[in-house]
Formats: sequence, C-alpha cells, structure tokens
Amino acid sequence: MVVTRFAPSPTGYLHIGGLRTALFSYLWAKKNGGKFVLRIEDTDKARNSQEATQAILEAFEWLGLKHDGDITYQSQRDDIYAKYIQQLLDEGKAYRCYMSKEELTQIRETQMANKERTKYNGKYRDFKGTVEGVEPVIRIKAPLSGEIIVRDGVKGDVSFQSEDILDDFVIARADGTPTYNFVVAVDDHLMGINEVIRGDDHLSNTPKQIVVYEALGFDLPKFYHVPMIHNSAGKKLSKRDGATDVMAYKEMGYTPAALLNFLVRLGWSYSDQEIFSMDEMMELFDPKDINKSASIYNTEKLDWLNAHYLKNTPNTTLAQFLEEYDLVLASHDKKEILLDELKERAKTLKEMAALVKEIIHTPNSYDAKAVKKAFKEGFVDILNAFASKVESCQELHLPNDYHHLMQEVVDELEIGFGKIGQPLRVALLGKLSGPGLDSVMAIIGREETLLRIHNAISANS
Repeated sequence: MVVTRFAPSPTGYLHIGGLRTALFSYLWAKKNGGKFVLRIEDTDKARNSQEATQAILEAFEWLGLKHDGDITYQSQRDDIYAKYIQQLLDEGKAYRCYMSKEELTQIRETQMANKERTKYNGKYRDFKGTVEGVEPVIRIKAPLSGEIIVRDGVKGDVSFQSEDILDDFVIARADGTPTYNFVVAVDDHLMGINEVIRGDDHLSNTPKQIVVYEALGFDLPKFYHVPMIHNSAGKKLSKRDGATDVMAYKEMGYTPAALLNFLVRLGWSYSDQEIFSMDEMMELFDPKDINKSASIYNTEKLDWLNAHYLKNTPNTTLAQFLEEYDLVLASHDKKEILLDELKERAKTLKEMAALVKEIIHTPNSYDAKAVKKAFKEGFVDILNAFASKVESCQELHLPNDYHHLMQEVVDELEIGFGKIGQPLRVALLGKLSGPGLDSVMAIIGREETLLRIHNAISANS
C-alpha cells in the first residue's frame, strides 16, 4: 500500500509550493488506494506558531484535501526520538561530542581560509570519556568515504560522494532536542511512509537521512524530488509573484477547484489536457511524469482556469461562495439572471462580488468621465421617455421585456441605440461599463429602475 505524507513546519504560512507538494502526495496515495498522512514538524519551539498550524489546517479544509488518521505532531514524540538516539549510542553508531562552539568555529574558519569544505573534524568520534562542564551534542557516525546514491523517481539516480557532503552530523543538540534529518527519518519509518514526494530543495538532505535509515536498519522509502516553481523570469518565486499564504487565494476570490487544477499542471502534464476534475487527477497522476525542470508560475493561467470554473459552477453553489463577501443571494428572485450574467464576465469570486454589489446597490455617485460622455444635450428627454414606458408597464420581469421598451424609444425618437444606452447605463450603474442593461433592469426590478433614472436626472441636469 502506498503511504505518503505532507510534513510542513509551522513557522510561517503554507505557501503555494508546499500546497503543490501536498497535492501530489495526496493524489498518488489516493490513486493507489493508500493513505495520505499529515505530520506537523514543530520541533523548533522558538519559531513555531499556533496560528501557522491553524492556517495549514484551514487550507486543507478549504481545498478538500482530507488526510488519513490523526495528525502527528513531532513536538509530542520526544520520548520516541530519545529511544532511537540511545539505541545508536548503545550500538556505537553515534557518540557524544564535547567540542565547544568556539573550537568548532575556529576549525571552520581555518578550513575556509584553506579553501576547504567546512565540516566537523571527527575529534570525538572514538572518544570514550567525558568532559566536565560541557553538555555534549550527539553525532551520528557517517561514512567517511564511498558514495550514497539517491534513487529518485523524478531525477533518476543521484550520486553523492560521502567525503564531499557528509561529516558526523548532529542528531541531538546539547539540550537533548533531536535535529531535523534524524526525526524525519524516524517518523517516516514509524508512520509507514514508503513514498516521499517533496521539493528538490530537500535533495541535499536526503543523504543524511539515508545514513539515519541505514544506521537504524530501516527500509528506504521511494523518493520523488519535485523541481521548484519559478516566476516568469525564471527566478525563485517571491511573495509578489504568488508565493503567498494559500488562504490569500481564497481572499482573492479563487475557487478550490481552479487552484488545485492550476497546481497540478505546475510541473506535471497529461497529453494536452488543461482541465482536470479531482477524479481525473487521481486517475491520471503519476509522479514519474513530473517534469525534471522548474515550472513557471503564470497568473494569467490561474485567472483563465478560475473563470472557467466560475462559468461552470451551479448558481446555487456560486451564491454560497458569495456569502463570504456579505452577499445573501439564495432567496433573491433574480439570482439566476444575475449570476448567469456575471459569471461570463468575472475571473474571480471577489470580482464577481464587486459586480453584484454594483448592480444591486443604488449608485450614490457617478463617474465624472462617464457623465461627460453620456449625459449630453437631450439625455433628460430620452431618459424620461424610457421612464414613461417603464411606468406604463406593470408586467416587466425578463431582460427581453426591458429590451422591447428600449427599442420602442429608439424607434419613436429615431435615435441610435447608443443615445439611450449610454445615459441609461450611467443612470443605472454610475459608470459606462457593466453587463447588459436589459439584464440589469430585470435584476433590480421596475421600481428600482425608475428610482435610479430619476436620481440621475436630478443629480445631473
């Protein structure tokens, strides 16, 4: 059974790259009928944030990525780590190192001066005694020569020369707290993680974790190291480019389906297909098909996907989404006309919410440039003529009903449609842009249409 995991550190927000890793791990587990587990790597007590942990959980809930079983918190597993550290000490595979920080700094400065790789020199590797007044760290005995091969499902076999990248690295600090590369290997084994999908910034950590695995006699998982996400200039993604809190995408008005579809295509593809349902993602995704090169973040692509999903979302669901923007449309008698009109125009829910408010709220001001362009000589007579038509008709419900009245005014006054369209649009919306006028009037209704026409005449004549 395939068991994958997502293991964020709660020292900051969950960013888009982390979410992509979680999605890949989730899809691969679900495709294979396996398990996707969540582990919070909160051993850095000085930097951990409960708010960051909560934000991670909120993002998972919003996106519908359900983890299997309880969440594992590393901060609650100190006794487990201590047991395995003691095992390595007892077996002679780890040792207590009494080197002071000052001595270690001096060694590194000398190595740098000699243009050598900085590393611990193994002084206490075979030391049997103790040093009074010094709290030792625990170091694992790493191989001093040979190579470590990371068999990677994305990059292929990656070879590391032990003498070039390893020293006897610390697995427990002087205060007893274990280090990252040690606890990751222990937890992945104990949690049954047999396939690890993560960013390729972790590739350099993998040899150290393999040393821990082998020292403890654990089977190695299958590794997949996913290339980074870059901006359009091919550089590391910054907050300005999109490397922001995942929940900010909700605030910006993106739907979960669009965001997940966008992410799955960052570094993975299936033929020329662009739109994937979650079921299709689970059926088709395979980490061996992940690109070996970095993927490029493209906001226009995300907007396009989100617009697609908005157009294809049932209006009842859209109305529920828009409640996040203080809009209660469930009982609005023209909800269908309103949302059908706007989901063809909006790229995000936030943009749609703004358009809804522009329609259903009576304008309290008018765009100066629009007024100058639309309210020219004779506009009052044209608007009054249309208002008279509206007042004389009690049965006005559909956009076509209002369109017929506009056509009658155009025919009777022998004017072009723009002569009525522009002043009427400014009267109804306060500006020259917006959806079809007949739809706007059908949405706001007969009385509100008359009110807005009369307000515009009063304010601008």
